[in-house]
Amino acid sequence: MKNVMKSSFAGALMLSAAVLGFAGNAQADAIDDITKAGVLNVGVFADFPPFSSASADMSLKGYDIDVAQYIADSLKVKLVPVPVTGQNRIPYLTEKRVDVLVSVGYSKERAEVIDFAAAYAPYYIAVIGPAALEVKGKEDLAGKSIAVNRGTLEDTSLTEAAPKDADIKRFDNYNSVIQAFISGQTELMVVGNDVGAQVLARQEALKPEQKFQLLTSPSHLALNKGEDRLKQAINDAVAKMLADGKLNESSQAWLKTPLNPDNLKD
Repeated sequence: MKNVMKSSFAGALMLSAAVLGFAGNAQADAIDDITKAGVLNVGVFADFPPFSSASADMSLKGYDIDVAQYIADSLKVKLVPVPVTGQNRIPYLTEKRVDVLVSVGYSKERAEVIDFAAAYAPYYIAVIGPAALEVKGKEDLAGKSIAVNRGTLEDTSLTEAAPKDADIKRFDNYNSVIQAFISGQTELMVVGNDVGAQVLARQEALKPEQKFQLLTSPSHLALNKGEDRLKQAINDAVAKMLADGKLNESSQAWLKTPLNPDNLKD
């Protein structure tokens, strides 16, 4: 009787193991789901120029869209940009309403919840001034008037770096910072490269340029944990864009400056 019971128990274990093994093998990962659906859903900020914003035909264009399209093409699927906000984008990813997020800065706290693929876009805080004004480093800020958005990371970074006799003028929004600089109220301004790109593109008479950087924190592509195949596919696509110059082309087109690979290092 005991032998019969042992045989029955052993048989049940084997059957359970077989069922669990089959279920494990049958469970699709993100690459399988994306390929089957024929679409790559990418969470993007819909109003975040020059990285992503609506064009004349209402389709989204920008640096982030270029990268997302390249990844979708490499997977041979259609790109579907999904508008997200800073508040809902992580839940959208973990709930699998999107497959990938763009423009995500790395942090240890976020890394406990989601995974990070390659850094693909530079984000840095820069000192911007007219080409005619020679400024090479923080010591050259001495005696200069500098516009910055009050209470931001730009403000903190500038305050830490600037000599005591720098004339820091703080404003309540980026439009006021830009206007102060363009009008000549200040000689320099300190902004992120996203804001700076818009000024560099439009002020031909002033000929503004980036003088030097105060802080760099590149943007990553983010995905759910455990999706190793998708992560490798993303990393391969970004590496290829770097190698064939596509990332540099997007940087020139949207950020108005050549891509410096050093700005993709955390």
